Amino acid sequence: MKFEDLLLEIGGFGRFQILILFILCLPRINLPMHFLLHNFLAATPSHHCAIPHQQAFVNLTMAEILLISIPREPDGTFRSCEMFSQPQFHLLLNSSLQPENNSIIQHCQHGWVYDHSQFTSTISTQWDLVCEQRGLNQATATFFFVGVTMGAVVFGYLSDRFGRKAMLLLSLGCSVVFGMLSAASISYSMLAITRTLTGVALSGVSLIVLPLGMEWVDVQHRTLSGILVSIFWSIGNMLLAMVAYLVREWHWLLVAVTGPCLLSIVCLWWVPESARWLIANGKVKQAHRHLIRCARMNGRKDFAISPELFLSFHFSQALRRMATDKRSGESYSYISLFRTPVLRKISLCSGAVWFGVAFSYYGMSLNLTGFGLNMYFSQFVFGIIEIPAKMIMYVLVNRVGRRQSQAWTLILTGICIGANVIIPKPFASVRSVVAVMGKGFSEAAFTTIFLYTSELYPTVLRQNGMGYTSFVARLGGALAPLMFLLDEVWISLPEATYCGVAVCCGSVAFLLPETLNVRLPEGIEDVE
Repeated sequence: MKFEDLLLEIGGFGRFQILILFILCLPRINLPMHFLLHNFLAATPSHHCAIPHQQAFVNLTMAEILLISIPREPDGTFRSCEMFSQPQFHLLLNSSLQPENNSIIQHCQHGWVYDHSQFTSTISTQWDLVCEQRGLNQATATFFFVGVTMGAVVFGYLSDRFGRKAMLLLSLGCSVVFGMLSAASISYSMLAITRTLTGVALSGVSLIVLPLGMEWVDVQHRTLSGILVSIFWSIGNMLLAMVAYLVREWHWLLVAVTGPCLLSIVCLWWVPESARWLIANGKVKQAHRHLIRCARMNGRKDFAISPELFLSFHFSQALRRMATDKRSGESYSYISLFRTPVLRKISLCSGAVWFGVAFSYYGMSLNLTGFGLNMYFSQFVFGIIEIPAKMIMYVLVNRVGRRQSQAWTLILTGICIGANVIIPKPFASVRSVVAVMGKGFSEAAFTTIFLYTSELYPTVLRQNGMGYTSFVARLGGALAPLMFLLDEVWISLPEATYCGVAVCCGSVAFLLPETLNVRLPEGIEDVE
């Protein structure tokens, strides 16, 4: 008898599973509040060079002081990174004249003055991460995602070795510690290190929550459960916009988005370890205890069986083989993902798709000011559009299948990003609509890939598989913010890059096997 048949006996989607999924949604809400925090943590307000000896211009207004001290762009705005070496008083007579001699223009010598109307402080204003230091500002997001990348490898292995629940609690605890240390940073170096470590910790949450929930749910409700859990990512997206709107100081913003992890730690004590994992690791008595608890909560009180009979009658051949392998010392690692032909193909193709999904998703999500909307409103709209996208995917993945859904949502994401390269900037409303559509397709692709990947890998390698694909995805997330620096080469080069990667990686999804209405594989033999 397969584990899926056992789930049907005790109730594959009853009160027990609903309670577990609801509790697991709490840490899920907290993830986007950190993953997309860079939009507000490192926001760069309008700024100009600090002007020395302003007291010497007592008879001039601030506008006139700026006019004689700061060169202007062709559109009339003052430059952010340059100033005149000497005051240009003749501009007071004719402000339309601009000096043709560039030798009198120099980089800012005395720091910068920032517009604090929108932000009390950000890391950009705290450590002057503008102009020549702009790369360090974007690198803050990259450091975080590098941490997430490392965490994907670490927690993917540890959760298969020591259990889903224990590692989820560990990752949440570390998230609180490093999140609070980030808020207390007194230097850019300290912030970079603590944000990297926060990324490592939160990677465990991102990696474990969905598989832990899925391993308690039967085949018929697997898709619904995955969609419901992922909706709470979108809720976190919208909450981030509200929290960032209310908290404009970066230290307290970090505290505000880290605090909810404590609530998740408390609630997780009611979540049991995965019975699949316990059986696969030979811990049959613990699995039996959790399954009895599940049956009773789901109203299946007639399910009463001793651990010995449970082992004899309900321990499938695949799971027996896994437990035997564990006891005999055989272990699975990331190398196991590439040892056999079918798993090798799955791993290579799913890795490429994950990279494209994350690269394009974060490319859009970290560009809130690029579509002509208020950044808080953009964050909220980008979050709310994800909910109908997930609902549509719930229908599509069960009608047209996982493979077609995954491929086309990612390809359409790339097409929307590419369309905004062509649409002129004056058509701001059209660009905004296309951007929101692209964000919807991007989230649909992300929703599908989480569900799809958890179905592609067998139980003995599921967390290793999720760890590997998450590692590749976080590489995409780490590279995405750095692409914005390419606008110095060509203003539309970042968007063109996101477009090309999304379309190419979406096409690779056609090479993956379909998993619609297929039982979760238990061992490598089931996949091969």
